[in-house]
Amino acid sequence: MKLVVQRVKNAKVDVEGKTVGSIDNGFLVLLGVTHTDTKETADYLVKKLCNLRVFEDENEKMNLNIKDVNGKLLIVSQFTLYADCSGGNRPSFINAAKPDFANELYEYFCNKCKENNIVVEKGIFGADMKVSLLNDGPVTIILEK
Repeated sequence: MKLVVQRVKNAKVDVEGKTVGSIDNGFLVLLGVTHTDTKETADYLVKKLCNLRVFEDENEKMNLNIKDVNGKLLIVSQFTLYADCSGGNRPSFINAAKPDFANELYEYFCNKCKENNIVVEKGIFGADMKVSLLNDGPVTIILEK
């Protein structure tokens, strides 16, 4: 499982011209699932994400996590995180999990984040989504297991 975590001032995802998920201060998380991922993988990354200390404290040091700042999550599925471009110019997505399996782990991941008392907004799995954000910092972290 791979996460691209971006600290944002705001972010939203639109599908067919309608906003389906929107947050202010928090993280935009692009989430990719591969064949070997498990619920244990998701649990590990949920814990890492919810405790990631990249928000500034009163001394302008990155010491606070998303819960400390009452931040929100916008989690968007992104199978292209598992693109393999080693064989040419057209990516192969053979390392991305099949949609049913990936969606199950995506939903599991989102629900586990909610269990940490964090507001979670989502994209629509498998949809053609338009994602916009105002990156804060910029701070972009890649988490994977």
